Order: sequence, then structure tokens, then C-alpha cells
Amino acid sequence: MGSGALPILRTPLILLAAADLAVLAFHLRPWSQIPSLPGNGATGIDPLVCLVAYIGLFLWLGGSRAQEARRALGAATLLGFIAGLALVAQIAIGARLPFPQAGLLEIRFLSFTIAAILCGIAGLRGARAVGNVALGLLCGLWSAMVSCLMACAAVLAEMGRVAAAPISSDPWKQYEGLAVGNQAMQSLVHSLDMARAYLIIGPLVGASVGLIFARIAPPRKS
Repeated sequence: MGSGALPILRTPLILLAAADLAVLAFHLRPWSQIPSLPGNGATGIDPLVCLVAYIGLFLWLGGSRAQEARRALGAATLLGFIAGLALVAQIAIGARLPFPQAGLLEIRFLSFTIAAILCGIAGLRGARAVGNVALGLLCGLWSAMVSCLMACAAVLAEMGRVAAAPISSDPWKQYEGLAVGNQAMQSLVHSLDMARAYLIIGPLVGASVGLIFARIAPPRKS
């Protein structure tokens, strides 16, 4: 992978994050009622802030001029894409399993394990590229961001599929807790919580696993 590969791969990620942001903002209308969501609106605000942060991080972290770092981040992008496919698959399967969702826990565990291992491999490659575990952590983080951004897109897609359910002209006031409110509103809050979990927890796990893998095998320059 050449040194110029990362900017080519980075641009679609920025566009995907921007698209996720636009779709999420669309689902959160009317915006004036966002504070009515759980946590004084944090359920809706957190994913929005995370997506803006993703765009900024893709621009900042992807701006490295070191050829080895760019190659390592490019490889982390591809590994993150594969991990993202695993996460997207389990989201799609889970949304279509009949209740009770037998086997869903096992499917999620498998997909999360695959994603974590791929982030670890990204971290290992990054550490070996420059002989520094710090790049291993960064590559694990980057790979997780890619996969979790894809997972967020899948959650938003499922949110749009469920949003066709009829709701009242003032849906926000119908929601006063997970056990109260119409089915569409409960589904919205559940989807927002899922998106927030992927966007926040996923990169933390990816960075941690990337660092662990980078430390297991002594880094060395290729």
C-alpha cells in the first residue's frame, strides 16, 4: 500500500461520518425537543457530538506525513472495514430475528471478538511499522473508529426502517422512560443508545486492544 493510500481511504470515511450525522439529525427532529430525551437530551446529543469528533479525528489523525505511519493507518482502515462488516452483519441479523432472539448473544459475542482481534492486528502492524507502541494504539483506535462508524450507519439504517411506524404529531412528549411511550419512540431511544455505545465505547476498546497487541510482540521496523 503506497504512502498516498490513506487520503484516498480517509475521504470516504469523512463522507460516511457526515452522512451519518445528517441522517441522525433528520431522525432527531424537531431539534427543539431533543432535551426531552433521557439524560436531559444526552441520548440524542452524544451521538451527534461523537460524529462531529470522528470527522475531526479523521482529518487530524490522517494528516501524518510519515510514510510508515500512513501505511500502517491505511492497513488499519482496511482491517476496520472488515471488522465493520462483522458488526453490521450482527446488527442486521439481530434486527430480523424473531422474539425471543435465540442465539443473538452468541452472534454478538462472535462479531465483537472478530472486531477486537482485527483492531489488535492493526495495532500490532502499526507498532512494528515504526518500532513504537504509540502507533499501535493509534492504529487500533483508527481501526475501531472505522468499524464503529459502519456499525452506526447500520443502526441508523435500521432506525429508518422502523421509523415508518405511525406516531402522534408530538412524539417527544409521549416518551417518559423506557417503559413508557409508543413503540416507535422506544425504538428510537434504543437505537440512539446503541449508536452512542458503538461510537464511544468501540474506539476505547480498539485503542486498548491495539496497545495490548503492540506490547505482546516486540515492535520492530519492517
